[in-house]
Amino acid sequence: MIALLSLMAAASIATARPGDCSALLGTTGDVVVDRTSAIPANTAFKPDDTGTFYRSVPVSAAFCRVEGRIEGTIGFELWLPIAWNGRLLGAGVGGDAGVFNYIDMSLRVGQGFATVTTDAGHKASDAHWMRNAKARTDYEHRAVHLTAKAAKDIAARFYARPVDRSYFTGCSGGGRQALKEMQVYPLDYDGVIAGAPGPNMPLQSVRMMWFALEAQRKPAAALNDADWSLYESRVTAACDGLDGKADGIITDPLKCRFRTASLLCQPGQPGNCLTAPKLAMLDSIIAPLRDERGKAMDRGLFPSVRTRPGPPSPLLRAMWADAAHDDPEWDALSFSRTGDLATIHRIMPHLRADATGIGPFIADGRRAILYQGWQDPSTNAGPTLSYYGALARDNGGYARLSRNVRLFMVPGMYHCRGGPGADSFGASGHAPAGDDASRDMLWSLIRWVERGEAPDRIEAQKVTDSATLSRPICAFPRSARLRGGAWTCEHDAALLRWPLAGTRR
Repeated sequence: MIALLSLMAAASIATARPGDCSALLGTTGDVVVDRTSAIPANTAFKPDDTGTFYRSVPVSAAFCRVEGRIEGTIGFELWLPIAWNGRLLGAGVGGDAGVFNYIDMSLRVGQGFATVTTDAGHKASDAHWMRNAKARTDYEHRAVHLTAKAAKDIAARFYARPVDRSYFTGCSGGGRQALKEMQVYPLDYDGVIAGAPGPNMPLQSVRMMWFALEAQRKPAAALNDADWSLYESRVTAACDGLDGKADGIITDPLKCRFRTASLLCQPGQPGNCLTAPKLAMLDSIIAPLRDERGKAMDRGLFPSVRTRPGPPSPLLRAMWADAAHDDPEWDALSFSRTGDLATIHRIMPHLRADATGIGPFIADGRRAILYQGWQDPSTNAGPTLSYYGALARDNGGYARLSRNVRLFMVPGMYHCRGGPGADSFGASGHAPAGDDASRDMLWSLIRWVERGEAPDRIEAQKVTDSATLSRPICAFPRSARLRGGAWTCEHDAALLRWPLAGTRR
């Protein structure tokens, strides 16, 4: 009887009438559509987004909301607008995932995109999901891929024609997902946007874990938010004007020189300085991370980059305790920079997203835009720059790579957004600028894929209560400079000199 019901459900999906939302219910292979809802126009619809940091904006467009599962554990949502533009947009999720990206779905469905997102194979309420091998693999790369396939199939049934073009946008972990799509599943999307992708997430996590533990071990040296603000403001004051305008934004930190010793408290100084232990901690954090034998593991932080004060992120403990050691009671103070890094590479080999063999992706004219905040404290800018350099090295050089993959460095931006710089330009989590490709990164990508018009600059904005800041972000290897009262994108030799880190193929 159960088998008969499954066959009947599959048959109902196969014969679904175009535009019939309820007819999508049922099972096809490993894909189960549990619930569909026909959302009428002009209702200011919002899903229950209390459990996700990707909060929705009200949606006025009419669409079919599809809620389902793949292989029983990979949750997804697909919103199919009645006024469809023929495109599918995948929306990535960051951190430890377990939630849906309702912000990008709600921002773009009104523009006609069929939008889809996945929880990456587990729920946020699953406290120890990283102890599950399937959940780890789904999180690394499988969930986004399987969701793309399912979304295309369901959309084709709903609209009675295939998706014309497919795109993916994500930042942080969502940016890492975009890179994995480019590297491992190159046929899923015609174009991807990878923001703050952290191409070597395990090594970045070692850095964050180690210095969080150092702060616990040396409480007198621990840096608080005020200490980091002091450091950031002093570096900014020293290097702000290098781009031709003093506006609180460092355009290219590679050109910035700052002596941290100038922050040391002098006898009798009441404040706005760092004690000797705190200065030593600052210097160790911004310097290259060292392993147990003193060998550099990374290249350190760029000037003015602040880090997260306080205890380690919960994601870090899950990675090391649950994934690496399979022990919820693991003692974090036993953490080994080299040993635990080797273990996570073995347990989660696809957590890294720094593979450079992207020939299948670029062979068919697919495109990718990477973007990175210079002052990102979470997924630092150095590894993204190094990865782009490694891509160029292994794919014919910068000029050839730029035909298909471009990098935009964002001055003054923190993690995905925030910071003193202009941080809104139509990327993941950013309000769309209509369909203006000069101000909207998604539409810039679409124009590149569909018309062959590659983006050289995108106008970014920051809107505050008192003013609107506008600054261009420029395609590598150019950076913005003020000339005669206007911003131009000029060749930046310092970017090309950035040393390449070793990258696994």
